[in-house]
Amino acid sequence: MSRLFAHKWRLRPSILTLFIVLTAPVFFAIVGITYLSNDAIARSDADALVERFRVNAVADIENMLAPVRSLVRSAAVLGDQQPDFYSDNRALPYLLSTLLHSETIVSVYVGLADGSFRQARRIDPAVPVQGRLPPAGVRFAYRWIEPPGGAVPVDHYRFLDADKRELGASQAENPYDPRARFWYRHTVAQHGLTLTDPEVFATLGLIGFTVAAPFYADGKVAGVAAADITLDGLSAYLAEHKVSPGTLSYILDRQGGVIANSARATTYADDHGTVSLEHIASLPDALPAVAFGARPRQGASLYSFGYGGEEYRASYSALPAELGQRWHLFTITPLRDFTGAFDRHNLHLLYLGLIAIAVQIVVIYFLSAAISSPLERLSRKVAGIESFSGETAPPLESPVHEIAVLSKAIDTLDNTVKSFSAYVPVGLVRQLIGSDRKLELGGHSRFLTIFFSDLEAFSSLSEELPSRDLLLRVSSYLGVVTKAVNDEAGTIDKFIGDGVMAFWGAPGLLEDHAWRACVAALRIERGMAALNEAWRADGLKPLNIRIGLHSDAVVVGNIGSPERMSYTVIGDGVNVAARLEGINKDYGTRICISHAVFKEAGERLCVRPIDDVAVKGRRVRIPIYELIGAYGIGAEFEPDAATVQLCRLTRFAYEALVQEDFAVALERYRAVLAEFPDDPVANELVRRLAPSDPARRIHRHAAR
Repeated sequence: MSRLFAHKWRLRPSILTLFIVLTAPVFFAIVGITYLSNDAIARSDADALVERFRVNAVADIENMLAPVRSLVRSAAVLGDQQPDFYSDNRALPYLLSTLLHSETIVSVYVGLADGSFRQARRIDPAVPVQGRLPPAGVRFAYRWIEPPGGAVPVDHYRFLDADKRELGASQAENPYDPRARFWYRHTVAQHGLTLTDPEVFATLGLIGFTVAAPFYADGKVAGVAAADITLDGLSAYLAEHKVSPGTLSYILDRQGGVIANSARATTYADDHGTVSLEHIASLPDALPAVAFGARPRQGASLYSFGYGGEEYRASYSALPAELGQRWHLFTITPLRDFTGAFDRHNLHLLYLGLIAIAVQIVVIYFLSAAISSPLERLSRKVAGIESFSGETAPPLESPVHEIAVLSKAIDTLDNTVKSFSAYVPVGLVRQLIGSDRKLELGGHSRFLTIFFSDLEAFSSLSEELPSRDLLLRVSSYLGVVTKAVNDEAGTIDKFIGDGVMAFWGAPGLLEDHAWRACVAALRIERGMAALNEAWRADGLKPLNIRIGLHSDAVVVGNIGSPERMSYTVIGDGVNVAARLEGINKDYGTRICISHAVFKEAGERLCVRPIDDVAVKGRRVRIPIYELIGAYGIGAEFEPDAATVQLCRLTRFAYEALVQEDFAVALERYRAVLAEFPDDPVANELVRRLAPSDPARRIHRHAAR
C-alpha cells in the first residue's frame, strides 16, 4: 500500500481509474446486496403473510362456527327448560330467527324423540320443493312433520318472502324420520354439542356439516337441535382470503380429505347418501400432493419445498380442537408472487447501472481535462506559497466556477501570507495556516413525543399562598413530574413557571417513545392524586394537573449562540403539544393526547375520543383523546368496568359527531350523562350541541 501511494499519480488518469475502481465494485455490491436484501424481504414477507393468513383463517373459521355453536346450544337449552316448546309450530318463528343470525347457516331444525321434525330453512327459488318450484320471491320456508301415527307422515311446507310474509304452502307424504339420521344418532351418542363429519343434507340436497346439541326431559333425550352449514361457505372464505394471487388453500380432514378449497372446485361426491371426500394427493394438480408429502411430521407448521423449478412456502396446521373435529388448514404459496417484482427491479437496476457507468466514464474523460489542468497549476502555486518562494504567478482563469473561486482564494491567500509574514515570523504563519478549528450550532429532525403539563388555576393559588408554601408545593409537583419522566427515559427540556416541557426519543433513540410518554403521564396523574390526598388531609387545596401529549417530527439539537446553547426541540409539533395541554380546560379532562400518540402507542392504552379540533396554523382538524388508563403496567392503571363502559358510550357518541349527525350525537351524549351525570366531556359537548344550530357551533369550536 505504501508503494502504491509513494507513486505520484496524474489527476486525469487517476480520476478515471478511481472512478472505475471505486464505482464498479460498489455498484455490483449494491446490486448484490439489493438482490439479497429484496430476496430476504420477500421471503420474510411471504412467511409473515402466510403465518398471518394461518392465524386469521383459524380465528375466522372459529368465529364463523362459534356463533352457530352458541345458537344451537341456546336452542337446546330452551328445549331443556320447555320440553313441549318444539312440539307445535310456535317454535318455527324462533327457528327462523336463529337462522337469520348468520348467513353461513342454511337450515335450523329440531328433531324430537317422538319422530316429529320442525325446520326453518333458506329456499333457492330455482330448486324444486316436493316436485315443483316454490312461489316467486320466496326466501325462507317453515317445514314440519308431525309424529308418525301409523300412516306415512305428511311433510308440510310454508313459503315466506324476505319480510316473512306467507307466499304459499305445500305438503306431501314423506317417510323422513329424524331419529334415523346420522346427526341425530351421533349427537345422542355424544351426549353434548357435536360437529359432524361432512354429510348429505336430506332436506336440502346439499353437502355440508351439522352443528347439533341434545336436550332432555326427565333425564331422557327429548330431541336434538341442529344447524346446517354447507362446505361451499368454507370454500368461498378461502377463495376470498388469499395470501397472494397464486396461493392455494385447503381445509383437510384428519385423513387428508379435502373439505374446502380456495379454487372452489368440487372435491366431494354423494355416494348414495354418504359423502366421499377426494384426498389431497388425488387432485388433478400434482402440486398439492407434493406439498402435502413434503410437510414436516412434527415441529414447525411453516416449511419450504421445490416443485417444477420453483420454490414454494407452505403451512400445515391444525384447527382448534374446540371445533370438535381434527381438521387442518393447508396453504401453498409460490415464492415468485413475492419475489417477481423484486427480480424485475433488480434486473432493471443492473442494466441502467451499467449504462450509467459507461456514460459517466465518457463524460468524466472529457471533463477531467477541464479540471485537472487548472488544478495542477493551482497546486504548483500553493506549493510556492508554502515554501515562501516569492514567485508571482499570473492569475488563473477557468470556466469552472469552483476552480475560479479557488484560484481567487489562493491569490488572496498568497497576498495575505506575504503581507502577514512581513510582521510575524514565517514559522508562526505556517502554524496558523495549518490550524483547523471549527464550532457549529444546529440540530437534526427526529420523530419524538412532546409533553407539556401545567397546573390548573395556578395564578389564583399563587395569590392565596405565601411564597414559601407555594414554592414547596410546586417543588413537590415538579418532583413527581421529573421522577415519572426520568423513570420512563424521557428528557426534561425546561420548567416554565408551573409548567413542564419534556420529550421522548432524544438524545437516545426510543422505539416506544409515545408509549413511555403515556405511561409517564399516567404515573404523574397518580402521583399528583397521592399528593393531593396528603394536602387535603392537612387542610390544603389540591393542585390539579393538565397534560398534553403529541408525537411529531421536530428539530432537536444545540440551539442558541456560540456563547450560550440549549439542547431543546423546536417545531410545529411542540406548539400542538402545548395547545393540547391547554385544551384540557375546555373539556374538563386531565390528559389529552393526539391521534398521532394513540397511533404510535398502540392498543395497550385505554382512551376515549373527545373531539376533532383545529390547531392554529393547521388546516386539518386533529382527533384528540382523553388518556384514562393502560394495560400491562400495573393493576392500578387498568380501567374498571365503569370506565370501560364510559369509553364505549363516548366512542359511540363520537362516531355520530364526526359524521356530523349532530342530533344523534346529542342523543348519545345525553345517554352518557344519564349513566355518568358528572362526566365533563359529555356535559361540554351536550352544551355545544344543544343550540338550534349545532353544526355552526361545532364548527366555531373546532376552529378555535
